[in-house]
Amino acid sequence: MMPNSVYKIIELIGTSENSWEDAAKKAVDTASHSLEDLRVAEIEKLDMKIENGKVTAYRAKVALSFKYHGKG
Repeated sequence: MMPNSVYKIIELIGTSENSWEDAAKKAVDTASHSLEDLRVAEIEKLDMKIENGKVTAYRAKVALSFKYHGKG
């Protein structure tokens, strides 16, 4: 990290019918549309949605950091 920089961390949950990797990627891709200077994504938790005994969705909880540009 650069000196005198500030980073903010948010938590997101991405979902996918295909895989945990795809779920995490979707979370980051979606965040990149409204946030700038994304830095690191850390997987915090993986889980699955189950319906009638079958996996219907993969979910990835992601901690995403980005450079914070405050006022002044």
